[in-house]
Amino acid sequence: MLEVRDVRVGYGDSVVIDSMSLDVAEGEFVVVIGPNGHGKSTLLRAISGLLPLKKGSINYRGQRIDNLATEQIVARGLVQIPQGDMLFPDMSVQENLLLGAFVHPDRAARAARLAEVYELFPKLSERSSQQARTLSGGERRMLALGRGLMTRADLLMIDEPSLGLAPVLVDEVYERIAQIAKSGITVLLVEENFAHVREVADRVILIENGGVVLAGTVDEVLENEAVTATYLGIGGE
Repeated sequence: MLEVRDVRVGYGDSVVIDSMSLDVAEGEFVVVIGPNGHGKSTLLRAISGLLPLKKGSINYRGQRIDNLATEQIVARGLVQIPQGDMLFPDMSVQENLLLGAFVHPDRAARAARLAEVYELFPKLSERSSQQARTLSGGERRMLALGRGLMTRADLLMIDEPSLGLAPVLVDEVYERIAQIAKSGITVLLVEENFAHVREVADRVILIENGGVVLAGTVDEVLENEAVTATYLGIGGE
C-alpha cells in the first residue's frame, strides 16, 4: 500500500533521514518507535508532502506521490494527524470536523461520515457546538482523529497521540485508535513510548539517527534483548 524507498529528507542543508526504506501493507497497524529527534515526525511530514525529498521515492497504491502537493495526497486517502493536533481553536467542534471533509463535496456522504465520527467519539457529539479551545487535552486529541477520519482516509498517519496526556486519557485515545484500525483503516503511528503500542501493533519499525534499526512483529522485536534494552528500556521477553 505504502512504499518508502531509499529516502533522504531534512530541513535546509540538514539531513534528518538518510537512505530509509519501509513498507506498510493494507490493513496493517504499523508503529514507528525511536528516540525523540531522530526522524519519526520528519518521516510523516515527507510522506504527507510537507517536506520535499532530497533523494528516493514514495509510492502509494502503486503510484508515486512524492511529487504531489499535500492536498492531492490527502485526496488520495493518505492523511496525517499531526503532533499537537493543529485545531482551529475559535471554531466549533463540528466546524473543525467538517473542515476535514473539504476534499469530498458530496453533502450526503459528508453527513454520513460525520455521524460515524460522532458514534466513535460520543464526547464530540455532546460538545459539537463548543469551541475547540474549551475541550480537554484528550478531547482535542479525539477531535484531531475525528477530523482525519472525515477525509475518508484509507491510511491514517498519527504522530505521537500520547504526547502531553495523562495515562488514563492515553488509554482512552488508544482504545479509539484500535477501533479505527479494526474498521479497516490502515494505521501508521509514530510513538516514543513502546508501552502504549505493544498491544495494538501488527509490526514495529525501530529508527535511530534517521535510519531503520529493526523491523518486525512485536514478538520479534522483544526477542532482541540488546535492542529492547537500548531502545525500549526493557529486557527481552
